[in-house]
Order: sequence, then C-alpha cells, then structure tokens
Amino acid sequence: MLFRTMGAGALFAALTLASGAYAQHPAASAAIGNLHDALHLTAAQEDGWRAYKAAIQPDPSADSRHRSASRMMPSLTTPRRIDLINAEMTADMAFARRQGDAVKAFYASLTPEQQHAFDRQTLQGSGGGAQSVGRAPAPSSQGPSQPPLPQPSTNTLPRPQG
Repeated sequence: MLFRTMGAGALFAALTLASGAYAQHPAASAAIGNLHDALHLTAAQEDGWRAYKAAIQPDPSADSRHRSASRMMPSLTTPRRIDLINAEMTADMAFARRQGDAVKAFYASLTPEQQHAFDRQTLQGSGGGAQSVGRAPAPSSQGPSQPPLPQPSTNTLPRPQG
C-alpha cells in the first residue's frame, strides 16, 4: 500500500535515511543536509523538517534486538525460529510504517516545487539520489566476493514414458 502511494523508489530512498548509515556516516549526514538545502524550506516548515528528521532516525533498539535474535536462532526449534522471525519482521514493519507516515506527512507539507525537489533528491539510482541520501558508500572491499546466484535452468526434466 505504501508503495502505491509514494512510489517505490522515493519511499525506499526516503526510508533509507533511517538506516544506521544516516547516524554513523558523514556522507549520509551531509546528504540529509543537501536535501534540506535543496528544499529551500520556509521558516514555517522548519518544525516539520525537525519532526521528519527525528522520525526517520534509526530505531535504537533494532540492532540489539536483531543481534539477540540471531544468537538465539541455533538453540530454537524450527517453529520457534519462525515465530521469532515473524516477531522481528512485525517490529521492523511497524517501525517502517511509522517512518513512512513521517515521510508522507512531511512531503504533504511541501509545495509542489519542493515535492519535485524531494523526489529528485531521493530518487534511487540518480546522481544525487539514494546513493547519497542516507546510504553510506559501499566499502571498496568487503572481503571475498560472493558467487553469482544460480540462474533458473532452461532444461526440462524428461517425461516419464508409458
């Protein structure tokens, strides 16, 4: 539903502002400043901007909760692992919904020109988009490269005779 309202690229980019990179990486922090500058907010809109920035901050308990869940997994039975995964996804989705609501509320307070600037600044894959708004640059080396995912086979199984 959120994707239909905002568009997947803008939503993804806007919500990635809430990633841990936003709080921890200077380039991501600069990107939120660039977004602010591009919007040319009025004095009356600054309170909305501050509320938006606060709402998209990373969930301080999420990393700890995820680490704890990961440590618990080996000791759980499969049904309990599924329950834990579902609980984690529910908590993460609730947080993502709150962030999405904050993005939409702030976006609604913008003029059409500012909305266009917001869309342009947060568009995934554009020169000034999601790669620079809220996402830390990828490290040049992340250890051994992963092999490509297997592609679906075009071969078909032989039909049984008879």
